[in-house]
Amino acid sequence: MTTTVIDTAAPPVAVAAPANGTLGRLREWARDVVVLTRRNIFHVRREPAQLSDATVQPILFTALFVYIFGGAMHIPGGGSYKDFAIGGLVVMNLTTSAMGTAVGLSSDLSTGVMNRFRTLPMARSAVLAGRTFADIFASVLCGSIVVATGFAIGWRPDNGVGGVIAGLAVAVLFAYALSWLTAVIGLSVSDPESAQAVGLIVLFPIAFVSTCFVPTQGMPHWLEVIAEWNPVSAVAASCRELFGNPNPASLSHSFPSQHPVLTALLWSAAIIAVCAPIASARLRARTTD
Repeated sequence: MTTTVIDTAAPPVAVAAPANGTLGRLREWARDVVVLTRRNIFHVRREPAQLSDATVQPILFTALFVYIFGGAMHIPGGGSYKDFAIGGLVVMNLTTSAMGTAVGLSSDLSTGVMNRFRTLPMARSAVLAGRTFADIFASVLCGSIVVATGFAIGWRPDNGVGGVIAGLAVAVLFAYALSWLTAVIGLSVSDPESAQAVGLIVLFPIAFVSTCFVPTQGMPHWLEVIAEWNPVSAVAASCRELFGNPNPASLSHSFPSQHPVLTALLWSAAIIAVCAPIASARLRARTTD
């Protein structure tokens, strides 16, 4: 079996030539994914500023939004705004930080790294899988920092550690789904700056037209309907329900409000099912002469 060395910003690693047979090819694909996931993690270790949206931003947003809105916000059904806000802040920070996938893939395209990957005996899909799997670690870190900041300012979950873990799992799954959406964006624009700009246009509206910061009860009816069916709202409501915190969405009779966890899982699966093939097709188009 021959090996070829990836000489990128990460330490040199070997990628084995594809083996014969379905099981062998699957094993080699998994090995390539691990190598590329490590590569992306090494990049973060070398440039820690890349994680600012998953480390510094969650602390700032959590403290600012809780203390700015906390004194004036009334929660339908009772409860403190602090307990209401943490579930939404977890989802909002994970949603906006998903833009890193678009910027990272666009950077690899513009700097010629993708062309170097083309010379290696590995599937193009491993490049996307390695990128999105690396972003799972950033999502776990981001969500954990929001939770830790919440504890520091007085938030408490009523369902214990198990509820917190379950809520974070649903939120991280949704962040993973969004990474495939932003992968499509990154592979559809010409440079990292454009990827960031388009990512902001797409992600910020769905993050803010939701129940992350305010209940839907005070919105105009047409906007309330949009917010209730927004996948971000479903994930935020899931976190609140699993955390055991106030969840005013449960007072609405819409399907997403009554079944937030199921809705969040369905949205995540649908986004992955739609965007993963499109991202693979875009990568193939961008790396074919």
